[in-house]
Amino acid sequence: MKEINSMYPSDKKECYSLIHSQLKSILEDEPHVIPNLSNTSALLNEALTDINWVGFYLMHNNELLLGPFQGKIACVHIAIGKGVCGTAVLKDETQLVPDVHQFPGHIACDSASRSEIVIPIHSDGRIVGVLDIDSPVTERFDEEDKEGLEEVVRILETGCSWKGSIFFD
Repeated sequence: MKEINSMYPSDKKECYSLIHSQLKSILEDEPHVIPNLSNTSALLNEALTDINWVGFYLMHNNELLLGPFQGKIACVHIAIGKGVCGTAVLKDETQLVPDVHQFPGHIACDSASRSEIVIPIHSDGRIVGVLDIDSPVTERFDEEDKEGLEEVVRILETGCSWKGSIFFD
């Protein structure tokens, strides 16, 4: 696990408030999806503690395809309905999983991961991808994380030009 960066507050509400402000600044005058998702994954990796993977899967040819991320090598293709990411797409809702080993059909890209949160990303009423974050700590994510990360996704939904993206099929 990485060390705590003292730039970010230990209080989750304060930390997410700072993340949201920084993300809005990063996206200002930059509509392109790939650089924005790359910088967002770097921002979250820097700001959040006790995580071992953070990144994006993007819809392409009716499946999730690996996008920008920070962490170890990851699964490249995920079918809709498979694993936590595919389930988030199928159900069109955030998946907050306290213990991935208790999640039916969990895809273990990294055996060190113990908990996970996945938030669907929308554009023009359809899912264009997901934000996926893994932790080596069981029960790492809670309702505060869910709210803070759902706001990250809302900022990305409005701050990126999804229609111009190669992943918008």
